[in-house]
Amino acid sequence: QVQLVESGGGSVQTGGSLRLSCTASRVTYAMGWFRQAPGKEREDIGTTYSSPRRADYADSMKGRFTLSRDKTKKTVYLQMDSLKPEDSAMYYCAASADGTGKLQNFPYRGQGTEVTVSS
Repeated sequence: QVQLVESGGGSVQTGGSLRLSCTASRVTYAMGWFRQAPGKEREDIGTTYSSPRRADYADSMKGRFTLSRDKTKKTVYLQMDSLKPEDSAMYYCAASADGTGKLQNFPYRGQGTEVTVSS
């Protein structure tokens, strides 16, 4: 089992930035973020991999979102810039030992952290 603890959500105005953090109870090969807004489907944002280090992004998320991992490889960050009201959602961290399948279906998931972007 892997426990994931997220932090960093909150309210920001359009054009602002937020950085979300997710810390795992142990190093896990694949960790990433997806989001879900009320009444909408889940959207994968991107996944980081512990070794070799790399990050993959959903096409629609490239440009304003940046993933990174710290030196311990247990914490993944999601830097979000130039935020828009349509980015408002619950953001979830997810992890997988082998990285197979869609990120939003990874077996380990955090409780989520809410992001609200006001116009």
